[in-house]
Amino acid sequence: MFWNKKYNYPSSSRVMESGIRRYLLGEVRLPGVTSILDATKSNEERAALENWKERTGHKESEEIVKAASSRGSKMHNYLETYLLGRENLSFFEDSEQYKLMAKEIIEKGLKNRLEEIWGVECTLHYPEKYAGTADCVGIYEGRESIIDFKQSNKPKKIEYIDSWLLQTAAYSLAHNNVYNSNITSCVILVCTVDKLFQEFKIRDTELITYQNLFLGRLKKFNEISNLI
Repeated sequence: MFWNKKYNYPSSSRVMESGIRRYLLGEVRLPGVTSILDATKSNEERAALENWKERTGHKESEEIVKAASSRGSKMHNYLETYLLGRENLSFFEDSEQYKLMAKEIIEKGLKNRLEEIWGVECTLHYPEKYAGTADCVGIYEGRESIIDFKQSNKPKKIEYIDSWLLQTAAYSLAHNNVYNSNITSCVILVCTVDKLFQEFKIRDTELITYQNLFLGRLKKFNEISNLI
């Protein structure tokens, strides 16, 4: 893999306003993709989350979520460091869990597949609509792609990761709009705490479907915001 600083991604800062993460790009404040998706969850999704909390116990469920968030942040930081060329794989040789998980994603998901890197932790925005941060943008298996890294406590099925797919689809739509790129693939690379690696992809017409689904969620979000 090699770096090609093909696009000039903007810098941004983030603030929380009434539970919504907003990206500040100059004088513009745009809602974050993950906040849009959280605010427009279906009743079934909300019920499933509440049922899990009841089964697990609210205190224990909070601890699980907090631990997963911390582990995911550390894993992302190590992957970013690696992609920026600041560390080689020897940096991952100790037994800390998030390092081992990051190494699985590198060995099984990035090596020999990620051919060109355009940016990591890229702020992407669709003017006047939304913004977000993509883990990686570049050429993956010969296609212009959004690449996202996830950690999980257990293996995932594609029918349970709609929010991840919608998130990457939103980033691809924003990138193509602003930079006139031709991103036709979104790739999600997952590693579980037991070091099981999984790869999920949406491409071509399926990606367009998810882009349109996200726009539907954005419309719903705007309708909700106008009622507040």
